[in-house]
Amino acid sequence: MTGGPTLTCLGAARTVTGSKHLVQIDGRRLLVDCGLFQGRKELRERNWQPLPVPPESIEAVVLTHAHLDHCGFLPRLVAQGFKGRIFCTPATADLARIVLADAGRIQEEDAERANRKGYTRHHPALPLFTSEDADRAMARLQPVGYERPVPVMDGVTAEFLDAGHLLGSAYARLVVQATGRTLLFGGDLGRYGRPVLADPTPVTQADVLVVESTYGDRRHAEDDEGAALAKVVNGTLARGGKVIIPSFALGRVEELLYWIATLEEQGEIPEVPVYVDSPMAATVLTAYRKRMSELDEPVRELAEAAAGGDRVAAERRLCAFTTATLHVVQSIADSRAVQESPAPSIVISSSGMATGGRVLHHLVRALPDPRNTVLFAGYQAPGTRGHAMRAGAAYVRIHGQEVPVKATIDALDSLSAHADADEIMRWLGGFTRPPAVACLVHGEPEPMDALKARIERDLGWTVQTPGHRATVAL
Repeated sequence: MTGGPTLTCLGAARTVTGSKHLVQIDGRRLLVDCGLFQGRKELRERNWQPLPVPPESIEAVVLTHAHLDHCGFLPRLVAQGFKGRIFCTPATADLARIVLADAGRIQEEDAERANRKGYTRHHPALPLFTSEDADRAMARLQPVGYERPVPVMDGVTAEFLDAGHLLGSAYARLVVQATGRTLLFGGDLGRYGRPVLADPTPVTQADVLVVESTYGDRRHAEDDEGAALAKVVNGTLARGGKVIIPSFALGRVEELLYWIATLEEQGEIPEVPVYVDSPMAATVLTAYRKRMSELDEPVRELAEAAAGGDRVAAERRLCAFTTATLHVVQSIADSRAVQESPAPSIVISSSGMATGGRVLHHLVRALPDPRNTVLFAGYQAPGTRGHAMRAGAAYVRIHGQEVPVKATIDALDSLSAHADADEIMRWLGGFTRPPAVACLVHGEPEPMDALKARIERDLGWTVQTPGHRATVAL
């Protein structure tokens, strides 16, 4: 390894998944994020491919947040020889432990089910990584608070700044001590003026900037104080149906519960059973409740009032994530009972793109019935079932069978935790000088190219959009 510092994009390069950014400085290597590829088959197959450098040569991982497409490859990296520390915020460490344990279990269960039922082309089907691999990765997590620079390898410090995307989410600011140059990795950029999470931290300068572009060509719907969600819920209940919401267990479940509880309190929707059918989401809710002090001001105030003996606040809800009739489903038997029940209800279950998890069992039951609604509340990557349903698929394949889509398919993009194009530009507008190197990652080609053109036109920056495994001189 010779020459000047470089950045190699091992994931999230002209796609929205598999975030991995390899930084090489003075012959040393570190990785910013270490995520799984999801979605299309050709992307998922990259999870099985060897990295272009030996994992044992990577000295550290700097983790921006705990979503699977940013941390899910860690067990495989450790299993292949990585022996360094994984630096992240304390909340990210809490959530990553939940996510990785769940991912290891699901990998093993999916492989076992595929072998038992015979819907696999591999004999035998193997898990990408095991629960034991996940345990070893979790042991390497090194929590670091916000705005506390820490050495991550010789001559390089890292500092985390609140990104407002997820509990514990951060930008990672790397500083090369010998030159003072700063490298800012945006991770996933959060949104402004949303409940639950704080706004993204403003940043004024960086020599190198790497930022996402998921919604680089569009604007989210204006905040309607839950009106669109109320319309979907009321319309479905009027038909005697269920609202099935495939949801990311991290972040999305919490905001959905916040809005459902708020709409119930305001009398905008009736109080009906609300089921959270995701063991991981139930554990994540506990983590959020433990860290209410890190959430947005309205949520903190409500929790503090209830904890301080405010009877009205306590009667409204113990915290921001408790509806009138909330049921957190744990056992498979209870999940099956919810699936089989014809009673109108709201069911929130992972995964958010309908790529796996318990929501698939709910979809098998719910999709053939036109009384029901399947409501997507976030980005649906190309190649996922969620993307297919949003595009109007008449059938989707689940667990080896073709399931007819008769239910209403709807979406609430306003609930996305990713900044839209205007919000990205608002954040970039806080820079007092252009970065010497600016790269867009974590976006499909069309929105990425649209955002690149807009930044170059409106801000006068030069912007790069490196492809998969492309190397950029820093």
